Amino acid sequence: MLIYLPVAEVSINAFLLLGLGGLVGILSGMFGVGGGFLMTPLLFFIGIPPVVAVATEANQIVASSFSGVLAHLRRKSVDFKMGTILLTGGLLGAACGVVIFNYLKALGQVDLLIRLCYVAFLGIIGILMFIESVRAVRKSHISGDTTPKKHRQRTWIHSLPIKMRFRTSGLYISAIPPLLIGVVVGILAAIMGVGGGFIMVPAMIYLLGMPTKVVVGTSLFQIIFVTGFTTLLHATTNYSVDIVLAVLLLIGGVIGAQVGTQVSTYLKAEQLRVLLSVIVIVVCVQLALELLIMPAELFSIESVEHVR
Repeated sequence: MLIYLPVAEVSINAFLLLGLGGLVGILSGMFGVGGGFLMTPLLFFIGIPPVVAVATEANQIVASSFSGVLAHLRRKSVDFKMGTILLTGGLLGAACGVVIFNYLKALGQVDLLIRLCYVAFLGIIGILMFIESVRAVRKSHISGDTTPKKHRQRTWIHSLPIKMRFRTSGLYISAIPPLLIGVVVGILAAIMGVGGGFIMVPAMIYLLGMPTKVVVGTSLFQIIFVTGFTTLLHATTNYSVDIVLAVLLLIGGVIGAQVGTQVSTYLKAEQLRVLLSVIVIVVCVQLALELLIMPAELFSIESVEHVR
């Protein structure tokens, strides 16, 4: 069943969009990521313009993340204090990211920037996460102990000022690192249309030392507000949010998030990280091929009204 998307100006099968939304929702519930790192490239592949894909996907992430947070709230695995600090940095980063996005859009380079950012970030994060996760799985098999240690050694983070106690996460660290992580994630949310979970989750685990079971819910809590704020900025400055596309993705995302949360209970934390890293690498390779392989049509023509 084809449905016309007024802002994207293309016709897409509605069931395909519902299925993509459900897939991203499952990832959201399983890994604590918004799923935008996967959905936005998929929207590119089915013909959605990058500018519309970025702005609309940020909107879809809000619903799938909210659905996932509800499930984690029942488990009491959300660190609200840590989430608030990440959120503060995320809002600042999102505002800066939209400014950068609009500037590059005016130069006509935003589409290329989005694709290059995906290839670079997904490639680096995916490879590093895969290597570390495989090591963790091997160690767990050898020792028979899968419980991560909260503090293996004292690092530079523990010497920073403005220390705060995060009881849910069992940490006593400076508020500066999570604030900076939030800023980076906010910028990525505005430019790439992602929740930033593929950056935030590894950073919270390996940099801040948070337990994996708390990381997922806390990440989703922060993603809700940052992506909501990003959607609002894109809608009011670029007018690039396609409501029809967003609604279809939202419906699939909300349902998928509940499924993903249940699936995550049957897998170990190390297994979840390996699976996520493999998905990130696969998407990165596909995007890189899209940039390197010569397209069927070397030139495209856009109307002046559409550019405006």
